[in-house]
Amino acid sequence: MQHVRLKSILDNDFYKITMQNAVVKLFTNEIVKYEFINRGQHNFPDNFADELRKAVDDMANLKLTKEEKAYLRKTCPYLSLPYLDFLEGYQYDPSEVKIEQNGSDVKVSVEGYWYRTILWEVPILALISELHYEMNHFERQSNQEVIDKTVEKGKHLTDLGVSFAEFGTRRRHSYHVHNLVMEALLQDENSTFIGTSNVHFAMKFNVKPIGTHAHEWFMFHAAEFGFKMANSLALEHWIDVYRGDLGVALSDTYTTDVFFQQFDKKFSKLFDGVRHDSGDPIEFAEKTIAHYQSLGINPLFKYIIFSDGLNLEKVDEITKACRGKIGISFGIGTNLTNDVGLKPMNIVMKLIGVQAPNKEWIPTVKLSDEKGKYTGDPKMIELAKEFLRIQE
Repeated sequence: MQHVRLKSILDNDFYKITMQNAVVKLFTNEIVKYEFINRGQHNFPDNFADELRKAVDDMANLKLTKEEKAYLRKTCPYLSLPYLDFLEGYQYDPSEVKIEQNGSDVKVSVEGYWYRTILWEVPILALISELHYEMNHFERQSNQEVIDKTVEKGKHLTDLGVSFAEFGTRRRHSYHVHNLVMEALLQDENSTFIGTSNVHFAMKFNVKPIGTHAHEWFMFHAAEFGFKMANSLALEHWIDVYRGDLGVALSDTYTTDVFFQQFDKKFSKLFDGVRHDSGDPIEFAEKTIAHYQSLGINPLFKYIIFSDGLNLEKVDEITKACRGKIGISFGIGTNLTNDVGLKPMNIVMKLIGVQAPNKEWIPTVKLSDEKGKYTGDPKMIELAKEFLRIQE
C-alpha cells in the first residue's frame, strides 16, 4: 500500500491560518487539547492507527516554501509579516498527536500550545478519511464520473446565479479527488465559483482562499473569559487583529439567538455578514434579516454564507427563500469533495479543553442550533445553558 501523504503545509483550511495569525498575536501562552470524534461510528481496519501515525509523522517534513510565503504575502496582506516569518519556520511536531487503536476503534488527541496545535485538525481529518477508503479497498467512481458530476453541479449553481465556494478539505475522499473537483469547477469561465477554503488549492488554481474563524475561536474565549463574554470578546479580538478584513462572523457556537443579542450595531456594521452552520437555514435567514432591520441596516448590504451540509436541493430552497432580501453565498463541502459513490465519513475534531494558569483543564463546549451537534462536557453544557438562559 502506498503511503498517504500531504503534499503542502498549506493543504489546510484558510480559517486555520487566519486564526493562527490571531493566536500568535494575542494568545501565545495558552495550552489546549483537541479530540477526534467519530460521529458516524465508523469501524477502522487493523493497523489503521499505524498507517495514520506514519502519515502524521511525515507531516514534520512539511515546510512553507518561498513561493508559498510570497503567495500569502501578496494574496493576504492582512496576515502580519512577523506571522509569515513564523509560519516559514514552523514545523509540525508529531509528539503533540496521540493515536491509539483498540479493535476497530481509533482515538486521536492533540495537546500543546494553541498557536502550534491549531493547524493539526483539518489535515488529520483529511488523512483519516483518505486512509479509511484506501485501507478498506472501497472502490469509488471513475475520475470521469467525478468530473462530470462536478461540472454538472457547477453549471446548476451558475444557472441559479449564486456564488459558491468549495469547503470540503476535512472529509474529502482523497487529495486526488479534491484536485479533480477543483479542475472541474474551473472548466466554465462564466462560473459563479468564487474560491476554496483550501489554501494549497487556492494557490495552485489561482482562486480566492476563503474563511475567517471557526467554532474553536469562540469556544476558547468562553473557557478563558466565561460564556457571557465569549461572543463579544471573540468578535472584538477579531476586529483588533483584522481591522475590518475577513468580516464574516460565525454565529452558532452558543446558539444564534444568544449571538444576535451580542451582535450589536457596532459588530453588525463592522462585519460584512454571518456564516450559517447549523439549524434550519431559512429560519436563520429570517432571524438575520430581522436583526439587521431592527438596527436600521439594509440586509441587502450584508450577506450570509451558508455552509451546513449543503447539497443542490438545499441550495435551491435557500436561494428561493432569500433572494432579493439579503446577500447570499454558499460554501459546499463534502457534497463536492466526497460525492464518489461511497458513503462520506461523519467525523470531526474539536477543541475540548483549555489549560488554566493553575494547570487545571477547563472543558470547552459548543451549543449549536441543533441539539444533536452539542459537543463537550455534559456538566459544562448544562452550565452554559444556565448562564446564557438557553431554553430547550
